[in-house]
Amino acid sequence: MVEALRAGVPGSTLFVAGGTEYDERLDEARRLAPPAGVAVADVARAELDRMCGSAPHQGLALSVPPFRYAHPDDLLARAQAAPPGLLVALDGVTDPRNLGAVIRSAAAFGAHGVVVPERRAAGVTAAAWKTSAGAAARLPVARATNLSRALAAWADAGVFVVGLAADGEVALDELEMAGDPLALVVGSEGRGLSRLVGERCDLTVRIPMVGNVESLNAGVAAGVMLAEIARRRRVDGQR
Repeated sequence: MVEALRAGVPGSTLFVAGGTEYDERLDEARRLAPPAGVAVADVARAELDRMCGSAPHQGLALSVPPFRYAHPDDLLARAQAAPPGLLVALDGVTDPRNLGAVIRSAAAFGAHGVVVPERRAAGVTAAAWKTSAGAAARLPVARATNLSRALAAWADAGVFVVGLAADGEVALDELEMAGDPLALVVGSEGRGLSRLVGERCDLTVRIPMVGNVESLNAGVAAGVMLAEIARRRRVDGQR
């Protein structure tokens, strides 16, 4: 719970069970809550047990409203307002920690938003919030009913769609369009890019690696790509 408050998870009420033994964790949670706009409510332990169901609570629970997703068009508008624009799309990434890591990297390297599919993909859960280290509060995340169509709309608006793939057409070192409006597409942890999404990509890119490592997880791979794109743009004076 303390980690959630530190990460900026947008809670509304921190519930503290009566009779909970004092410790530094409890004291810090009570201290962090008010500055974050989170009310503190003391409740009976039986009430907290009822609220949490089978989930372990250790005497603390944070009420969090449903995450407010943006629309893919909102992300496009943000990117167009700050050319050259950089967007990230996740194609079927199911681990919320990978989603959180991508959100954190996207915010760190100047992306304007992240889009995820509405179905069969991780959403912004408590685990994603925690891994994003609060970046999910600063960077919009959109949900697309159909990711392939969303990418097509971005492409029609002048955004180059670049897919990350182990067998990509060019190595990251050879990516010549880093300074153009880009949408970076990262595939799922197991199967990579789906067929339909892969067909929407103008280009697929691979990350050169040394040794016997066959692939990187989605969060790490996205971070590598975004860092290199940001570096190229700094060199070109775009950032």
